Amino acid sequence: MHICRTIPEMRSITTKMRQEGKLGFVPTMGALHDGHVALIDQSVKENSNTVVSIFVNPTQFGDSNDLDNYPRNEATDFAILQKAGVKAVFVPGAGEIYSNNDETIVETTRLANSFHGITRPGHFRGVTTVVARLFNIVQADHAYFGKKDYQQLAIIRKMVDDLHFPIKIEAVETVRDIDGLALSSRNTLLSKPQRVAASILNIALEEAGLQLKSGETIETAIAAITSIIKPEPLAELKAADVVNANTFQLATGKPIDTICIMISVQFGDVLLIDQKELTFE
Repeated sequence: MHICRTIPEMRSITTKMRQEGKLGFVPTMGALHDGHVALIDQSVKENSNTVVSIFVNPTQFGDSNDLDNYPRNEATDFAILQKAGVKAVFVPGAGEIYSNNDETIVETTRLANSFHGITRPGHFRGVTTVVARLFNIVQADHAYFGKKDYQQLAIIRKMVDDLHFPIKIEAVETVRDIDGLALSSRNTLLSKPQRVAASILNIALEEAGLQLKSGETIETAIAAITSIIKPEPLAELKAADVVNANTFQLATGKPIDTICIMISVQFGDVLLIDQKELTFE
């Protein structure tokens, strides 16, 4: 497995890889878990070569403490990538991706500043800016993202469409722990009591889904989410929204087509997000 820390190194490797067939790319911030492995496995299956990036992107963190505390374990990550069949990993420093003279940002104006973007101002602008740079560096044919961050997935797709990137975005289902909590690198930052309480996210989503499938309205489903999460003293519900999956507009009343329930819940200093996608006739 090639370990590349500079842009010229990465471009040299990926230029050769593209001559061998389709190139898959999985952008990550490290602290890899089985959710990342699911993305990598799909890429390895569908492409001749797979590249993974590990970069804790400073521009998507609103809180410097959150950035400082983000879990990092390079040696463990490399072992996971080697075992998964990744051919190259891009591990740049912040100075390799950004310079002091940078003026260019990439932002989806509506999507980045709605729903979870209100809870995390500036976050999605940082995501699209770094992903656009990574796409330009790696120049892969396919990029893989999890459905857990449903809004991020929609934003990346919109950016790719608007800017005519020659890359196909592939969505991978959320991987969950035994109690239903979506796997996330941030889960390691939870205290033991918080980790136990965090299972409430999936419980709330499942109940909301049952409500909608039984014929209830979206408003009733959101009320159910609130009634489940609000009594938990360790959890603070920051947002609960239901969107149309195709337009990413707010959905109300009886659901039609494909919708997604998106929630974000604060546990101390740790913000967790989750989603549930449902299709109706």
